[in-house]
Amino acid sequence: MKKDADQTQWKPATQLVRGGTARSNFGETSEALFLNSGFCYESAEVAESRFNGEAPGFVYSRYCNPTLLMLEERLALLEKAEKCCVVASGMAAVFASIMCDIKPGDHLIASRVLFGSCHYIITQILPRLGVKITLVDGRDLTAWEQAFRTNTTHVFIETPSNPTLELVDIAAVATLTKQHGTRFIVDNVFASPLLQHPLDLGADVVVYSTTKHIDGQGRTLGGAVLGSESFITETLLPFHRHTGPALSPFNAWVALKGLETLNLRMERHCVNALKVAQFLEQHPAIETVSYPGLPSHPQYAIAQKQMDQGGNLVAFRLKAGKRAAFDLLNKLEIIDISNNLGDAKSLVTHPASTTHSNIEESERNTLGITANLLRLSVGLEDADDLIHDLERGLKG
Repeated sequence: MKKDADQTQWKPATQLVRGGTARSNFGETSEALFLNSGFCYESAEVAESRFNGEAPGFVYSRYCNPTLLMLEERLALLEKAEKCCVVASGMAAVFASIMCDIKPGDHLIASRVLFGSCHYIITQILPRLGVKITLVDGRDLTAWEQAFRTNTTHVFIETPSNPTLELVDIAAVATLTKQHGTRFIVDNVFASPLLQHPLDLGADVVVYSTTKHIDGQGRTLGGAVLGSESFITETLLPFHRHTGPALSPFNAWVALKGLETLNLRMERHCVNALKVAQFLEQHPAIETVSYPGLPSHPQYAIAQKQMDQGGNLVAFRLKAGKRAAFDLLNKLEIIDISNNLGDAKSLVTHPASTTHSNIEESERNTLGITANLLRLSVGLEDADDLIHDLERGLKG
């Protein structure tokens, strides 16, 4: 690959395989794994120039190293972002994206249906630091309009939401954040970088758990924050460097290799998920199915506007309640019970007793995270086998 190639002009499939690749003097074909903590300098003057920012180069792998940089550049190309910073996990990405510049007295608005740990950060940690919080029904644009205050500095959303797959109209909320001069952060993990493009829709910052579809095979933890050059360099990186949520070079290398097949895997994920969702929708034991690719989804029009496909997550409720949900989980032979998602293997969880168990039951019910709700991450197996597994499990 020529060093002066304009990688921004490549199609996503090419960027996923070759974007950001930097070969060492050995000319390796696969990206090199730089599994080192520190770096040596040719002179004291070089060391000084690296640390004061006058000269380019690496100083410590807690900040960055060649393997991490390749992942950052590849993700930035894919997201059409000016810059990326990779971190140790998806939650480290969420936390850093907010904490890097929020302060006591600031006001943050978030969509009310959030992953359990995101909900904890926003409703428990931030208020202890003197940050004011408003949770809104993410589907209600009027609620968004009414939530802004003179001290609103940050807006945070998940769309599709975890676990109910509610959608937020990214472009509409972005219009409001621009009017009020607030930073708009979108957790895009359920859609992946291929199915939804928040920066194009007006978001300022996008966060990912690379643990999910990017690795996609249940091997490593990781996260990423993407945004403008100024935000990443001047605001996020000082927080990152001094608080230490560093990504392991090995995990970065695994994520790089995962990106090579992301487009192929996501296509299969989406095809399988749609077939499974259609099966569940017509099954007599199922009360409701939520999948952005189904016309029955209450926000199907928004999904068609801002998502390229429906993704691989399906949420559904059983008519007979929690016991029926547990019975289904216990009868499955192919699909594994796990709180992870975005894996090659199909995984299912009961959010009320696992990922969202830290939320009070009354609030869970208000948010739609009911005792009869299951969240299914559809994998790469044969869709008919998955359907047969579910059908067998749903039999009385």
